[in-house]
Amino acid sequence: MAHGSSAVEYRNPAVRWIDRRLPIFSMMHREYGEFPTPRNFNYLWNFGALAMFFLVLMIATGVMLAMHYTPSTDQAFASVERIMRDVNGGWLLRYLHMNGASFFFIVVYIHMFRGLYYGSYKAPRELLWMLGVVIFLLMMATAFMGYVLPWGQMSYWGATVITNLFSTIPWVGDAIVTWLWGGFSVDNPTLNRFFSLHFLLPFVILGVVVLHIAALHVTGSNNPTGIEPKGPQDTLPFHPYYTMKDTFGLAVCLILFSIMVFFAPNFMGHPDNYIPANPLVTPSHIVPEWYFLPFYAILRAVTFNFLFIPAELGGVILMFGSIIVLFFVSWLDTSKVRSAKYRPVYKWFFWLFVIDVLVLGYMGSQPAEGINVLIAQLATLYYFLHFLVVLPLLGKFERPKPLPRSIAEAVLPRGRSAAGMAAAPAE
Repeated sequence: MAHGSSAVEYRNPAVRWIDRRLPIFSMMHREYGEFPTPRNFNYLWNFGALAMFFLVLMIATGVMLAMHYTPSTDQAFASVERIMRDVNGGWLLRYLHMNGASFFFIVVYIHMFRGLYYGSYKAPRELLWMLGVVIFLLMMATAFMGYVLPWGQMSYWGATVITNLFSTIPWVGDAIVTWLWGGFSVDNPTLNRFFSLHFLLPFVILGVVVLHIAALHVTGSNNPTGIEPKGPQDTLPFHPYYTMKDTFGLAVCLILFSIMVFFAPNFMGHPDNYIPANPLVTPSHIVPEWYFLPFYAILRAVTFNFLFIPAELGGVILMFGSIIVLFFVSWLDTSKVRSAKYRPVYKWFFWLFVIDVLVLGYMGSQPAEGINVLIAQLATLYYFLHFLVVLPLLGKFERPKPLPRSIAEAVLPRGRSAAGMAAAPAE
C-alpha cells in the first residue's frame, strides 16, 4: 500500500479523498472502532468517557460565559447576576457550568477509586495512572480559580485563606503570595490572573487527556479480573459494544445531571457566595467547594508543631503530600495481583479507605474545634498509613485467590469456550 493511503476504503468519496491525504478517519476506526477491548468491562468503565463529556461541556459553557463576564472587583459580582437575569439562556449556561464542575469531580473520583480497586495503576500502566493524577491536580487548580470568579463572600475569603497557605513556605513564602495576589491583598490583579488561568487551564487539561488516552491505547485497558487479554477470545471491538454501553451510561448520568440543574442547581453551592465580597466582614465558617473538603480537613488536622516544622507548614505539607503520594502508588503496592476481586484482605482495606476519605470530607465541612479535630487527625493518619504501610505490607503477607487462566474462562460458562459460544445456534 502506498504511503498515506487509507487502511479502510470508505464509500463516501469526500471521506475517502480526505482519508487518503490525512488518514484521520482510519485512525478513528483503528483506535475507536476495531480497537480490541477486554470483554468483561462493567459499568465502572463508563466513567472515563463521562469525564471526557463533562470536560467538553465545561470548556463549551466556559467560553460562552467568558463572553459576558467582567473580571473586575467592581463589576464581577454584578456581571454574574447579569448573566443570570439578562443574558438569554444565561442562567442555564451558568448552572450547567457550576453543576458540571461538581459532576466532573464526581465521575473523576469514581474513576480514580475504580482504578485503585482494580489495580489499574500497576505495570505496564504506571505512566497512564500518573498522567491521570496530573489531570486531577490541574482540575483542582482550575476549579479553585473558577470558584473565585463570582466574587462572593466565600469566593473572596476562600481565595484569601488558600493563597495565604503559601506564606508558610520558609524564606520564599511571602514573595510567592505577593506574586499570586499581584499586590498585597486579594484584589483586582488577583481576580484578573485567576480569570486568565481559569480560561487557559481547561485546554491544558485537554492536552494531558489526549496523552492519557494515547497511553491507554498503547498499554490497553485494565479489566475487572486484572488479567491481560491472551487472544481474540478475551476481547471485543470497542464499537459497537462499548460505544453503546457508554451511551447508555451517559444517558443515565444526564438524567441525574438534568435533575440537579433544573430542580436543585444550588444544592452543592454555598449561600454566602450570593453575598458580594466584603474584605471587612469575615464569614463565620470558611469552607471550600465540596470536592476540596477531604484535603481541607487534612490541612486543618495539624494543630501542633513537629520538630522544626510549625503547624501551619505541616498542614500544607500533608495536604499536598496527600495528592503527591498518589503518584507513587504503583510502587507502594507490592502485590503481584491487580484486582481486589482476588485480594480478599485488600478489599476490606480498600473500603476502609473509602470510608476514611468520606469522613475527611465531612470533617472538612465542620468547624475545626472539639472532637472534630481529633477525628480529622485520626482520619488523616489512616489516609497516609493506607498508602505508606498497608499497601507495601499487604503485598508481602496477603494470600490472593487463584487467578483464572484467561478473561474468557472467568466470564464464560464453565466448559464452553469463546469459539464454542460463537458457533452455538441461538436458542
